[in-house]
Amino acid sequence: MDKFLFDEIAPGVAQSAKAAAVAERSGSVERSMVWRLRDDARAVGDARDLVRRALLLVGLGRDLVDDAVLMVSELVTNAVLYGDAPYELVVRVDPVEVVCMVVDAGVMLPVRRCADAQAEHGRGLLIVAELSAGLYGCVPQGFATCPGLAGKATWFALPHTAGRR
Repeated sequence: MDKFLFDEIAPGVAQSAKAAAVAERSGSVERSMVWRLRDDARAVGDARDLVRRALLLVGLGRDLVDDAVLMVSELVTNAVLYGDAPYELVVRVDPVEVVCMVVDAGVMLPVRRCADAQAEHGRGLLIVAELSAGLYGCVPQGFATCPGLAGKATWFALPHTAGRR
């Protein structure tokens, strides 16, 4: 992975020492990126921009990128609304799939709801479940950008399939 990914994608966004070490390697089959997000609602827009730029820079197709951006937006929104700061975004790209994780310090686990047609909220995890074909979840997770801090990671995986450009 080229170091410019962090500098070009996220000027001013904190990156962990682990992410910097990963960025220094070149020729790696797996590419991992980690960003500390803002501790407020602006994290949602930042995360969308980071994911879009990162996945386009590694050459993934627009359909896959658009799906990942939408799902990351939903997960970061949930973290900001129902979790606790700090927030962290992790993106891993390998030859088989893209995995995105949003880490927050909250203890409350996300709950998939059945939203009625008039509800303004409650569809985020339904969207993630559908677009990821059920490849999503929530697990205990430490922070790469805040060593020693524990939290939870809500994640999804998107296979590189023929159905996406």
